[in-house]
Amino acid sequence: MSALVFATYRYNPLRPSATVLRCAAHRHVSPHTLSAQPAWNPLNLARQFSVHSPARASNDKKLRFKELRENIYTIPNILTASRILACPAIGYAIIHDNFPVATALLVYAGLTDTVDGWIARRFKMTSVLGTVLDPAADKTLMTTLTVTLAMKAMIPVPLAIIILGRDVLLSLSAFYIRYKTLPAPKTFSRYWDMSIPSAEVHPTRISKVNTLLQLLLMATTTVSPVLGPLLPFSVTPALEAFQWIVASTTLWSGASYIFTKDAVRIVSAGRKPPT
Repeated sequence: MSALVFATYRYNPLRPSATVLRCAAHRHVSPHTLSAQPAWNPLNLARQFSVHSPARASNDKKLRFKELRENIYTIPNILTASRILACPAIGYAIIHDNFPVATALLVYAGLTDTVDGWIARRFKMTSVLGTVLDPAADKTLMTTLTVTLAMKAMIPVPLAIIILGRDVLLSLSAFYIRYKTLPAPKTFSRYWDMSIPSAEVHPTRISKVNTLLQLLLMATTTVSPVLGPLLPFSVTPALEAFQWIVASTTLWSGASYIFTKDAVRIVSAGRKPPT
């Protein structure tokens, strides 16, 4: 088909016969001989040449989604996942008064938390999933310690409610942000496909301090039955003062996510995710 035909081609789905006659006129073919011609579908021409072709748009979307995928099976992510898997064992040990085992698992969690970050930076294994998985591991550990220690009456219940309430609100916000920033189509499988990044979560400065203080409080409370008898003084007054500090920083850090603009950053389609 000549370039003239392509330049004047306009497909009208409501009047296909008029479209065929116009294209036939430019090809110098009599309309009466069209019946002898092979069946011609103008949609095939649109798919091949039109810049607005649905097929081409679909291919462009596939290419764009492919560019946004990243490798999530890295050593830092595996170490972080192992820290999450250790949380139920820590909770089980605390409930059954096996504080030496709980202390050992806490030491493992602390070591992996330090090592995975170093490996990610040293060997350039950072990922968008890592920015979400690492704080999720810390929160899983915090939730486990908070619930089990409150059940054992080793921390006040109001403090446990403040800590858990903040984490629940932040988790619900993360699910909503994931849905709003996920590139179309928004399907169930794509929502849980962590190789498709949509947003980066950056903890605020006070949130990092709060997480550290919370972990220190829970770790100190957990190991106190093991180290307490070995000390010449009681650690109870110090733990009670520490609990008030953690309650204050927990409320402060929760409010910081509302008033800090860079806490959540959208991953644009044109930017390559971290590798």
